[in-house]
Amino acid sequence: MVSETQEAGNAMPPVKNGLLPYLTVDGAVKAAEFYKRAFGAEEAFRVPVDEQGRTMHVHLYVNNSSLMLSDAYPEHGHPLTKPQSFSLQLVVDDIDFWWERAVAAGAEVVMPVELMFWGDRYGQLRDPFGVLWAINSPAKKS
Repeated sequence: MVSETQEAGNAMPPVKNGLLPYLTVDGAVKAAEFYKRAFGAEEAFRVPVDEQGRTMHVHLYVNNSSLMLSDAYPEHGHPLTKPQSFSLQLVVDDIDFWWERAVAAGAEVVMPVELMFWGDRYGQLRDPFGVLWAINSPAKKS
């Protein structure tokens, strides 16, 4: 559905940072290390790993937003399932920098960066933990 604002040709509404992704992955500590290399993540907090090498909580900052990770704990009702039907979107000024760093760290190119019909440059990557990342660089305003 197209809003009246979009029909009138006005700019898209701003993104708000009030929704926090919390991912269950196979190897939260390894994922955190990958996200540091690929997306410049900073680790804010980590619960120590248990005797099985799992952690119930890692808090990262990525691109001025929080991302939280946990290992699967099927014995407590939190099994590992393959990520599906969602992507994490990074909105950045310099898509080439972010893209090249992530690919160099080992992210798989799903959709190369292209100039999209809405005027932004956009592409998709999949990380080694199965998570789909969309990277978007808004069109420069003149």
